[in-house]
Amino acid sequence: MSGLLSILVAAAAFIAVIGPLVFVHEMGHYLAGRLFGAQADMFSIGMGRELFGWTDKRGTRWKVSALPIGGYVKFRGDVGPAGEPDPAWQVLPPEEKAKTLQGKPVWQRFIIVAAGPLTNFLVAIAVYGAFFTAFGVPQTPPVVATVLEGSAAAKGGMRRGDHIVSVDGRRINTFEDIQLLLLIRAHQHLRVEVERAGATVPLDIFTDAITETDGNGGKIERGLLGIRPAALIHKPGTPIQILDASVSAVGDRVRMIADVMGQIFTGQRSAKELGGPLKIAQFASQRVQLGLIDFVDLMALISINLGFINLLPIPLLDGGHLFFYLVEGVRRRPLPAQAQEWAFRSGLALLLGFMLFVTVNDLASFGLWTKLVGLIG
Repeated sequence: MSGLLSILVAAAAFIAVIGPLVFVHEMGHYLAGRLFGAQADMFSIGMGRELFGWTDKRGTRWKVSALPIGGYVKFRGDVGPAGEPDPAWQVLPPEEKAKTLQGKPVWQRFIIVAAGPLTNFLVAIAVYGAFFTAFGVPQTPPVVATVLEGSAAAKGGMRRGDHIVSVDGRRINTFEDIQLLLLIRAHQHLRVEVERAGATVPLDIFTDAITETDGNGGKIERGLLGIRPAALIHKPGTPIQILDASVSAVGDRVRMIADVMGQIFTGQRSAKELGGPLKIAQFASQRVQLGLIDFVDLMALISINLGFINLLPIPLLDGGHLFFYLVEGVRRRPLPAQAQEWAFRSGLALLLGFMLFVTVNDLASFGLWTKLVGLIG
């Protein structure tokens, strides 16, 4: 594939992933606002200049904007991304104030804001539900059928026939649970509990690692125990079983994201592994070439990431608004406007700095800086 064609495919794949996920996120806000009677003046997919749009009979302007990096719903009475009240809001008659976001009780505002990330999680649950309906629910017992000679499991004392109960205190229900845990646990000490001959046996195992290379030469390490089940088992499930497995799959991936962030903050994992829009475009392009199932699986994982990140208590993100609503609920009045303004300015600086950092990481993973040094040299 030529360089230009690769770029075009990556750009199209990025839009195909991010566009629908941003839409459903903002639709969550919109529908919750509509449920409580908050008038939405604008619904935008993308940022910046409007490319095209229309106004519905409710007075909402639906538009697609030039930069496919986000979106927003602007409720009546709001100005700017921080959602601060328009001064004109103060002089509105009561019936008009009741249509604005600020005119709603704090619990309703909380639900309207939380509905965006919640919708992202619901999308992922629906995707995994469709997978489990089509291919069966993973039900491989966490029983060791093979221990590879010289492997981490063998060195840690694991034996054939061991039933793995927990890893680092986390309950193990299927063999797939172990595989998911190992994705982010290369070269780490694990406390593993197994059932053996009717007794619970604790094991301390230091994981091995397997290194995989992405399409641009970047290396990713995954944890490795060196064990195998007798066979991977997927069985048709009832609707309740499929729903339970789908919710568990999303919960497991949320915990994995939280674990990765914790490893980065504690220095166990390099911050260079953080990726941004360019890396998402690269992954999306690769998944497109692998097939529809892989592409949709990536969408589910990114949807979970969007929901998780938006719930972080950072001003400008949904989690920042939710934090202020919680404070308002406790204090029975909102924080002073000046305090919120400074918080949102700090949040903006933090987010811009983070975007710059992950973009530099993305470019480094593509080898740009190495190539530039080579040209200069």
